[in-house]
Amino acid sequence: MGVYLLLIVGATTSMAEAAAACTGWPACGDGYALPTERAGWVALGHRALAVAVGLLVVVSTALAWRNQEPRRVRLALTLALVLFPVQAGLGALTATGWLPAALGSAHLLVGVVIFAGVIAALAWWLEGETGTPDDAPGDFEPGTDHLPPAEEAPEAPIPTATIPRLKATVFAYFRLMKPRLMWLLCLVAAAAMALAGGPGFTPATVAATLVGGSLAIGASGTFNHVLERDVDKRMQRTSDRPLATDLVPVPRAVAFGLLLTALSVGLFLTVNVLTAALGLFAILFYSVVYTLVLKPNTVQNTVLGGAAGALPALIGWAAVTGELGGGGLLLALVIFLWTPAHFYNLALAYKDDYERGGFPMMPVVHGETATRRHIIWYLGATLVAAAVLALVAEPLGGLYAAVGVALGAIFLWMVVRLHYERTEAAAFRAFHASNAYLGLLLFAVVIDALVIDAIMI
Repeated sequence: MGVYLLLIVGATTSMAEAAAACTGWPACGDGYALPTERAGWVALGHRALAVAVGLLVVVSTALAWRNQEPRRVRLALTLALVLFPVQAGLGALTATGWLPAALGSAHLLVGVVIFAGVIAALAWWLEGETGTPDDAPGDFEPGTDHLPPAEEAPEAPIPTATIPRLKATVFAYFRLMKPRLMWLLCLVAAAAMALAGGPGFTPATVAATLVGGSLAIGASGTFNHVLERDVDKRMQRTSDRPLATDLVPVPRAVAFGLLLTALSVGLFLTVNVLTAALGLFAILFYSVVYTLVLKPNTVQNTVLGGAAGALPALIGWAAVTGELGGGGLLLALVIFLWTPAHFYNLALAYKDDYERGGFPMMPVVHGETATRRHIIWYLGATLVAAAVLALVAEPLGGLYAAVGVALGAIFLWMVVRLHYERTEAAAFRAFHASNAYLGLLLFAVVIDALVIDAIMI
């Protein structure tokens, strides 16, 4: 996380101002003077932190070789160690103005490789310390044809009295919309809109996009309930869903989903055609591609299915700009990479349930050790994408960097604990930490973007 702190702080706009205030090396002025501005102290602090982190990389690499850690761990750390002085040299050339503008991204690129090295070393080291070799089941068969009949699953009680049943039915339609997904996905769209900014960022556009997005999520959830109703009866965590308990008839659920789709697309059309097209595609992707094709047939369902969660970023950007742009695409990439790091924790917690449902989730097919390793890899990739977003999206500054580092560290710590504890409770802690990381990071995007816009106005 020390390496990541250097990476994301160096990528934010606040660091660009700091570098301009301290153009000497290793200190300011002629290279040995103290800063005269506050921004210069930020640059000097960044360099001091680089020295401290560099020492940590030296110690980690030395320990890895002394303890004869696995070869790939030693090589990954050695790569990071060799590149660290290169990174420092590029930083010096950037600060003093000797590095051509065309090579400005080289500084960030080398930092990304260093971070990838230490993250890979951590994942492999934890795998060796806490993993169980060959813990993959090996005999898993996707699908439900070979599973026990749905009648053997426990049935949830349904109220029989008129008023309680009416309340249960109303709540059932609400559950069909998967409301727990709405707040986070709408926050993704809101962050994309705030990043895009400009004259298209109006209250009417924001309202139509967020309400339309909520209805699109509701439609997708409803169709998902319809298509998975038989499998839901086999799984403990889903056996009480409205269609699994026959509380809502299938034809009415389909009609409800179609109504939500029509309302959603209608609202999106008041914004622009591209937003409506993306909204309709999002509904079809989650309902058909993910639910019917990816989820029951491939172990990469979570990875590829991350596109469903990434689409709100494109929808939010398109709503404000009328096109697909860099900031929206990068935010979508952050969500896409975050999804496996987030959902694999839930897959670990409900491993037996997913196996009963016949879904080829990562821990069911490749085992828990491989799943925990992939969580760290995707978490590292998410952090890198978040740093690149800070570099490209000009409104992002100190708050975004602080939240990204602090919550990223908590998320990583929970994943490390998951490696050692290997319990359902630890998986849920990592799952909730991932929610907190993304939710607060998106809030930081919105706040940073709105504050910068207000200052410019």
